[in-house]
Amino acid sequence: MLRILLIALCIAVSTVGSINSVSASRFEDYWTVEEFLSLNVEQVALSETFSIAVRKEARTTNSSNAVAKIAVVYPGLQVSDYWRRSIVSLEKRLQEAGQKYELITHFTKPGESVGEQGQKLGEFLAQEPDYLIFTLNVNRHKNVIRKLLARSSTQVILQNITTPLKEFSALQPFQYVGFDHALGTGLLVERYFELFPNGAEYAIFYGPKGYVSDMRGGTFLQAMQKNKNMVLKDSYFVGFNREKSREAALEVLKTHPNLKFIFSASTDIALGVIDAVEEMGLQGKVITNGWGGGSAELEALRSNKMTLTVMRMNDDNGVAMADAIVLAQSGSKNKVPTIYSGDMVLVDSDMNDLEIEALKKRAFRYSE
Repeated sequence: MLRILLIALCIAVSTVGSINSVSASRFEDYWTVEEFLSLNVEQVALSETFSIAVRKEARTTNSSNAVAKIAVVYPGLQVSDYWRRSIVSLEKRLQEAGQKYELITHFTKPGESVGEQGQKLGEFLAQEPDYLIFTLNVNRHKNVIRKLLARSSTQVILQNITTPLKEFSALQPFQYVGFDHALGTGLLVERYFELFPNGAEYAIFYGPKGYVSDMRGGTFLQAMQKNKNMVLKDSYFVGFNREKSREAALEVLKTHPNLKFIFSASTDIALGVIDAVEEMGLQGKVITNGWGGGSAELEALRSNKMTLTVMRMNDDNGVAMADAIVLAQSGSKNKVPTIYSGDMVLVDSDMNDLEIEALKKRAFRYSE
Protein backbone atom coordinates (compact mmCIF):
# COMPACT_ATOMS: atom_id res chain seq x y z
CA MET A 1 0.00 0.00 0.00
CA LEU A 2 2.82 2.42 0.87
CA ARG A 3 4.57 1.70 -2.44
CA ILE A 4 1.34 2.46 -4.35
CA LEU A 5 0.92 5.70 -2.43
CA LEU A 6 4.49 6.82 -3.20
CA ILE A 7 4.03 6.13 -6.92
CA ALA A 8 0.74 8.02 -6.95
CA LEU A 9 2.29 10.99 -5.20
CA CYS A 10 5.16 11.26 -7.65
CA ILE A 11 2.82 11.02 -10.64
CA ALA A 12 0.37 13.55 -9.20
CA VAL A 13 3.07 16.15 -8.68
CA SER A 14 5.64 15.61 -11.40
CA THR A 15 3.24 15.80 -14.35
CA VAL A 16 2.84 19.56 -13.86
CA GLY A 17 4.42 21.69 -16.56
CA SER A 18 4.84 25.43 -16.23
CA ILE A 19 3.38 26.90 -13.09
CA ASN A 20 1.41 29.28 -15.28
CA SER A 21 -0.53 26.33 -16.67
CA VAL A 22 -2.11 25.70 -13.27
CA SER A 23 -5.46 27.40 -12.80
CA ALA A 24 -5.65 29.85 -9.90
CA SER A 25 -7.59 28.62 -6.92
CA ARG A 26 -10.79 30.40 -5.98
CA PHE A 27 -11.93 31.95 -2.71
CA GLU A 28 -14.96 29.69 -2.56
CA ASP A 29 -12.71 26.62 -2.39
CA TYR A 30 -11.79 27.50 1.19
CA TRP A 31 -13.36 28.34 4.52
CA THR A 32 -12.00 31.51 6.07
CA VAL A 33 -10.89 31.20 9.68
CA GLU A 34 -14.11 32.89 10.79
CA GLU A 35 -16.29 30.61 8.66
CA PHE A 36 -14.56 27.47 9.89
CA LEU A 37 -14.89 28.48 13.53
CA SER A 38 -18.57 29.31 13.09
CA LEU A 39 -19.15 25.83 11.67
CA ASN A 40 -17.00 24.16 14.34
CA VAL A 41 -17.72 26.09 17.52
CA GLU A 42 -15.78 23.63 19.65
CA GLN A 43 -12.64 24.90 17.90
CA VAL A 44 -13.03 28.45 19.25
CA ALA A 45 -11.87 27.75 22.81
CA LEU A 46 -9.20 25.33 21.52
CA SER A 47 -7.77 28.03 19.24
CA GLU A 48 -7.75 30.69 21.93
CA THR A 49 -6.04 28.46 24.48
CA PHE A 50 -3.50 27.21 21.96
CA SER A 51 -2.64 30.73 20.71
CA ILE A 52 -2.05 31.94 24.26
CA ALA A 53 0.29 29.00 24.90
CA VAL A 54 2.25 29.72 21.69
CA ARG A 55 3.04 33.23 22.93
CA LYS A 56 4.38 31.88 26.23
CA GLU A 57 7.39 29.76 27.18
CA ALA A 58 7.31 26.10 26.18
CA ARG A 59 5.37 23.60 28.21
CA THR A 60 7.41 20.61 29.34
CA THR A 61 6.37 17.43 27.57
CA ASN A 62 4.84 14.53 29.47
CA SER A 63 5.41 12.18 26.56
CA SER A 64 7.26 8.91 26.73
CA ASN A 65 10.76 8.49 25.35
CA ALA A 66 9.28 8.00 21.88
CA VAL A 67 11.08 10.02 19.22
CA ALA A 68 8.90 12.17 16.96
CA LYS A 69 10.00 11.65 13.34
CA ILE A 70 9.37 14.86 11.38
CA ALA A 71 9.78 15.44 7.63
CA VAL A 72 9.65 18.92 6.08
CA VAL A 73 9.41 19.95 2.42
CA TYR A 74 9.45 23.75 2.04
CA PRO A 75 9.71 26.24 -0.86
CA GLY A 76 12.51 27.92 1.07
CA LEU A 77 14.92 28.86 -1.73
CA GLN A 78 13.94 32.54 -1.87
CA VAL A 79 14.98 35.84 -0.33
CA SER A 80 12.23 35.69 2.27
CA ASP A 81 13.62 34.08 5.42
CA TYR A 82 10.21 32.88 6.62
CA TRP A 83 10.82 29.22 5.82
CA ARG A 84 14.32 29.03 7.24
CA ARG A 85 13.25 30.71 10.46
CA SER A 86 10.33 28.29 10.65
CA ILE A 87 12.71 25.34 10.92
CA VAL A 88 14.88 27.06 13.53
CA SER A 89 11.94 27.99 15.76
CA LEU A 90 10.40 24.52 15.37
CA GLU A 91 13.58 22.81 16.55
CA LYS A 92 14.35 25.19 19.39
CA ARG A 93 10.81 24.96 20.75
CA LEU A 94 10.92 21.16 20.66
CA GLN A 95 14.24 21.21 22.48
CA GLU A 96 12.91 23.67 25.05
CA ALA A 97 9.96 21.37 25.69
CA GLY A 98 12.24 18.36 26.07
CA GLN A 99 10.69 16.55 23.12
CA LYS A 100 12.94 13.99 21.40
CA TYR A 101 12.76 14.20 17.63
CA GLU A 102 14.41 13.36 14.31
CA LEU A 103 14.13 15.93 11.54
CA ILE A 104 14.69 15.64 7.79
CA THR A 105 14.21 18.69 5.55
CA HIS A 106 14.32 19.69 1.92
CA PHE A 107 14.02 23.19 0.42
CA THR A 108 12.89 23.90 -3.15
CA LYS A 109 12.29 27.00 -5.24
CA PRO A 110 8.79 28.44 -4.75
CA GLY A 111 6.26 27.49 -7.41
CA GLU A 112 8.85 26.15 -9.86
CA SER A 113 9.83 22.79 -8.35
CA VAL A 114 6.57 20.91 -7.96
CA GLY A 115 8.04 17.72 -9.43
CA GLU A 116 11.04 17.93 -7.12
CA GLN A 117 8.68 18.36 -4.17
CA GLY A 118 6.80 15.21 -5.18
CA GLN A 119 10.00 13.20 -5.43
CA LYS A 120 11.16 14.32 -2.00
CA LEU A 121 7.76 13.63 -0.48
CA GLY A 122 7.98 10.09 -1.79
CA GLU A 123 11.49 9.61 -0.41
CA PHE A 124 10.53 11.02 2.98
CA LEU A 125 7.33 8.98 3.24
CA ALA A 126 9.35 5.82 2.64
CA GLN A 127 10.98 6.58 6.00
CA GLU A 128 7.53 6.56 7.62
CA PRO A 129 7.67 9.87 9.52
CA ASP A 130 5.15 10.63 12.23
CA TYR A 131 4.63 14.15 10.89
CA LEU A 132 4.95 15.60 7.40
CA ILE A 133 5.08 19.39 7.08
CA PHE A 134 4.27 20.67 3.61
CA THR A 135 2.55 23.64 2.00
CA LEU A 136 -0.30 24.18 -0.42
CA ASN A 137 -0.13 26.67 -3.26
CA VAL A 138 -0.99 25.10 -6.62
CA ASN A 139 -3.89 22.79 -7.45
CA ARG A 140 -1.64 19.74 -7.86
CA HIS A 141 -0.73 20.04 -4.19
CA LYS A 142 -4.36 19.25 -3.35
CA ASN A 143 -4.14 15.86 -5.03
CA VAL A 144 -0.98 15.03 -3.12
CA ILE A 145 -2.45 16.06 0.21
CA ARG A 146 -5.72 14.25 -0.39
CA LYS A 147 -3.84 10.99 -0.95
CA LEU A 148 -1.79 11.56 2.18
CA LEU A 149 -4.89 12.18 4.29
CA ALA A 150 -6.74 9.16 2.92
CA ARG A 151 -4.02 6.51 2.91
CA SER A 152 -1.19 7.45 5.25
CA SER A 153 -0.87 7.25 9.01
CA THR A 154 1.54 10.19 8.89
CA GLN A 155 0.07 13.36 10.43
CA VAL A 156 0.01 16.18 7.86
CA ILE A 157 0.73 19.79 8.84
CA LEU A 158 0.08 22.37 6.11
CA GLN A 159 2.24 25.47 6.40
CA ASN A 160 1.50 29.01 5.15
CA ILE A 161 -2.23 28.34 4.84
CA THR A 162 -4.94 29.07 7.42
CA THR A 163 -8.05 28.45 5.34
CA PRO A 164 -9.23 24.81 5.38
CA LEU A 165 -10.18 23.31 2.03
CA LYS A 166 -13.88 22.55 1.73
CA GLU A 167 -13.23 19.56 -0.52
CA PHE A 168 -11.35 17.79 2.29
CA SER A 169 -14.60 17.95 4.27
CA ALA A 170 -14.22 16.15 7.61
CA LEU A 171 -10.88 14.59 6.60
CA GLN A 172 -8.73 17.63 7.37
CA PRO A 173 -4.96 17.73 8.04
CA PHE A 174 -3.65 17.52 11.58
CA GLN A 175 -3.16 21.28 11.48
CA TYR A 176 -3.11 24.34 9.22
CA VAL A 177 -0.40 26.76 10.37
CA GLY A 178 0.50 30.24 9.16
CA PHE A 179 -0.47 33.89 9.06
CA ASP A 180 -3.78 34.69 7.41
CA HIS A 181 -2.99 36.13 3.97
CA ALA A 182 -6.31 37.95 3.62
CA LEU A 183 -6.09 39.51 7.08
CA GLY A 184 -2.51 40.67 6.51
CA THR A 185 -3.41 42.10 3.11
CA GLY A 186 -6.30 43.93 4.74
CA LEU A 187 -3.82 45.83 6.93
CA LEU A 188 -1.96 46.93 3.80
CA VAL A 189 -5.21 47.96 2.09
CA GLU A 190 -6.14 50.24 4.98
CA ARG A 191 -2.77 51.99 4.88
CA TYR A 192 -2.85 52.46 1.10
CA PHE A 193 -6.24 54.14 1.43
CA GLU A 194 -4.71 56.45 4.06
CA LEU A 195 -1.71 57.24 1.86
CA PHE A 196 -3.86 57.98 -1.19
CA PRO A 197 -7.18 59.40 0.11
CA ASN A 198 -8.00 60.87 -3.30
CA GLY A 199 -7.21 57.67 -5.17
CA ALA A 200 -4.31 56.64 -7.38
CA GLU A 201 -3.25 54.59 -10.37
CA TYR A 202 -1.66 51.31 -9.32
CA ALA A 203 -0.52 47.87 -10.46
CA ILE A 204 -0.60 44.44 -8.82
CA PHE A 205 2.27 41.96 -9.00
CA TYR A 206 1.14 38.45 -8.08
CA GLY A 207 3.41 35.51 -7.40
CA PRO A 208 2.74 32.24 -9.28
CA LYS A 209 -0.89 31.46 -10.02
CA GLY A 210 -2.32 29.71 -7.00
CA TYR A 211 -3.41 30.01 -3.41
CA VAL A 212 -1.01 32.67 -2.10
CA SER A 213 -1.54 34.96 -5.09
CA ASP A 214 -5.31 34.59 -4.73
CA MET A 215 -5.33 35.32 -1.02
CA ARG A 216 -2.92 38.25 -1.18
CA GLY A 217 -3.32 39.81 -4.61
CA GLY A 218 -6.93 38.74 -5.04
CA THR A 219 -7.93 40.16 -1.66
CA PHE A 220 -6.13 43.40 -2.48
CA LEU A 221 -7.85 43.71 -5.85
CA GLN A 222 -11.31 43.12 -4.36
CA ALA A 223 -10.73 45.84 -1.78
CA MET A 224 -9.39 48.34 -4.32
CA GLN A 225 -12.33 47.77 -6.66
CA LYS A 226 -14.67 49.10 -3.98
CA ASN A 227 -13.07 52.54 -4.38
CA LYS A 228 -13.68 54.02 -7.83
CA ASN A 229 -10.75 56.42 -7.38
CA MET A 230 -8.29 53.53 -7.19
CA VAL A 231 -7.52 52.66 -10.81
CA LEU A 232 -5.81 49.39 -11.71
CA LYS A 233 -3.55 49.99 -14.71
CA ASP A 234 -1.79 46.65 -15.00
CA SER A 235 -1.12 43.31 -13.31
CA TYR A 236 1.46 40.55 -13.72
CA PHE A 237 2.11 37.04 -12.45
CA VAL A 238 5.86 37.23 -11.85
CA GLY A 239 6.38 34.23 -9.59
CA PHE A 240 8.30 34.83 -6.39
CA ASN A 241 11.16 36.01 -8.58
CA ARG A 242 13.08 39.23 -8.05
CA GLU A 243 14.44 39.58 -11.59
CA LYS A 244 11.09 38.90 -13.28
CA SER A 245 9.54 41.46 -10.95
CA ARG A 246 12.17 44.03 -11.88
CA GLU A 247 11.61 43.48 -15.60
CA ALA A 248 7.83 43.69 -15.24
CA ALA A 249 8.09 46.82 -13.10
CA LEU A 250 10.30 48.55 -15.67
CA GLU A 251 7.69 47.85 -18.35
CA VAL A 252 4.79 49.00 -16.18
CA LEU A 253 6.52 52.18 -15.04
CA LYS A 254 7.43 53.14 -18.61
CA THR A 255 3.91 52.43 -19.87
CA HIS A 256 2.08 54.18 -17.03
CA PRO A 257 4.00 57.31 -15.99
CA ASN A 258 1.31 58.38 -13.49
CA LEU A 259 1.47 55.15 -11.50
CA LYS A 260 1.70 55.79 -7.75
CA PHE A 261 2.22 52.34 -6.31
CA ILE A 262 2.68 48.65 -7.08
CA PHE A 263 1.19 46.08 -4.74
CA SER A 264 3.80 43.34 -4.23
CA ALA A 265 2.58 39.92 -3.10
CA SER A 266 5.91 38.79 -1.60
CA THR A 267 9.37 39.83 -0.43
CA ASP A 268 11.16 38.84 -3.64
CA ILE A 269 8.60 40.71 -5.74
CA ALA A 270 8.93 43.85 -3.63
CA LEU A 271 12.71 43.85 -3.93
CA GLY A 272 12.45 43.50 -7.72
CA VAL A 273 10.05 46.44 -7.87
CA ILE A 274 12.43 48.50 -5.73
CA ASP A 275 15.26 47.65 -8.14
CA ALA A 276 13.20 49.00 -11.05
CA VAL A 277 12.12 52.13 -9.19
CA GLU A 278 15.75 52.94 -8.38
CA GLU A 279 16.86 52.16 -11.95
CA MET A 280 14.35 54.69 -13.28
CA GLY A 281 15.08 57.30 -10.61
CA LEU A 282 11.52 57.23 -9.25
CA GLN A 283 12.33 56.97 -5.55
CA GLY A 284 9.68 58.81 -3.56
CA LYS A 285 7.34 58.96 -6.56
CA VAL A 286 6.36 55.28 -6.84
CA ILE A 287 6.09 53.11 -3.73
CA THR A 288 5.60 49.45 -2.98
CA ASN A 289 4.97 47.19 -0.01
CA GLY A 290 6.52 44.04 1.34
CA TRP A 291 4.67 41.00 2.68
CA GLY A 292 5.97 39.24 5.76
CA GLY A 293 8.39 41.62 7.42
CA GLY A 294 11.51 39.46 7.27
CA SER A 295 15.08 40.74 7.54
CA ALA A 296 15.38 41.88 3.90
CA GLU A 297 12.15 43.87 4.13
CA LEU A 298 13.05 45.53 7.42
CA GLU A 299 16.38 46.60 5.94
CA ALA A 300 14.55 48.07 2.92
CA LEU A 301 12.22 49.94 5.27
CA ARG A 302 15.08 51.36 7.29
CA SER A 303 16.78 52.62 4.13
CA ASN A 304 13.47 54.16 2.91
CA LYS A 305 13.39 51.95 -0.17
CA MET A 306 10.17 50.26 0.97
CA THR A 307 7.23 52.21 2.40
CA LEU A 308 5.24 49.61 4.30
CA THR A 309 4.84 45.91 5.00
CA VAL A 310 2.79 43.55 7.10
CA MET A 311 5.10 41.87 9.60
CA ARG A 312 4.39 38.35 10.80
CA MET A 313 5.41 37.36 14.30
CA ASN A 314 7.44 34.92 12.31
CA ASP A 315 8.71 32.34 14.79
CA ASP A 316 5.24 31.67 16.15
CA ASN A 317 4.60 29.39 13.16
CA GLY A 318 7.41 27.04 14.15
CA VAL A 319 6.41 27.30 17.79
CA ALA A 320 2.82 26.35 16.95
CA MET A 321 3.92 23.25 15.05
CA ALA A 322 6.25 22.22 17.86
CA ASP A 323 3.53 22.71 20.48
CA ALA A 324 1.07 20.69 18.41
CA ILE A 325 3.58 17.84 18.09
CA VAL A 326 4.35 17.91 21.82
CA LEU A 327 0.63 17.74 22.64
CA ALA A 328 0.08 14.85 20.24
CA GLN A 329 3.11 12.94 21.50
CA SER A 330 1.88 13.27 25.09
CA GLY A 331 -1.58 11.89 24.23
CA SER A 332 -3.34 15.27 24.04
CA LYS A 333 -3.94 15.50 20.30
CA ASN A 334 -7.51 16.62 21.07
CA LYS A 335 -6.07 19.89 22.40
CA VAL A 336 -4.62 20.82 19.01
CA PRO A 337 -6.87 23.17 16.98
CA THR A 338 -7.27 22.57 13.26
CA ILE A 339 -6.07 26.12 12.50
CA TYR A 340 -3.33 28.24 13.98
CA SER A 341 -3.24 31.79 12.57
CA GLY A 342 -0.43 33.92 13.98
CA ASP A 343 -0.23 37.59 14.92
CA MET A 344 0.67 40.33 12.40
CA VAL A 345 1.55 44.02 12.69
CA LEU A 346 1.67 46.78 10.06
CA VAL A 347 5.15 48.31 9.84
CA ASP A 348 6.10 51.40 7.85
CA SER A 349 9.18 53.50 7.09
CA ASP A 350 8.14 56.13 9.65
CA MET A 351 8.75 53.75 12.55
CA ASN A 352 11.96 54.36 14.48
CA ASP A 353 14.70 51.85 15.17
CA LEU A 354 13.55 51.18 18.72
CA GLU A 355 10.05 50.27 17.57
CA ILE A 356 11.36 47.97 14.85
CA GLU A 357 13.86 46.32 17.19
CA ALA A 358 11.07 45.59 19.68
CA LEU A 359 9.03 43.92 16.95
CA LYS A 360 12.06 41.95 15.76
CA LYS A 361 12.68 40.69 19.28
CA ARG A 362 9.12 39.42 19.42
CA ALA A 363 8.93 38.05 15.87
CA PHE A 364 12.34 36.34 15.84
CA ARG A 365 12.47 35.24 19.47
CA TYR A 366 13.95 31.83 18.56
CA SER A 367 15.60 32.41 15.20
CA GLU A 368 17.79 35.49 15.81
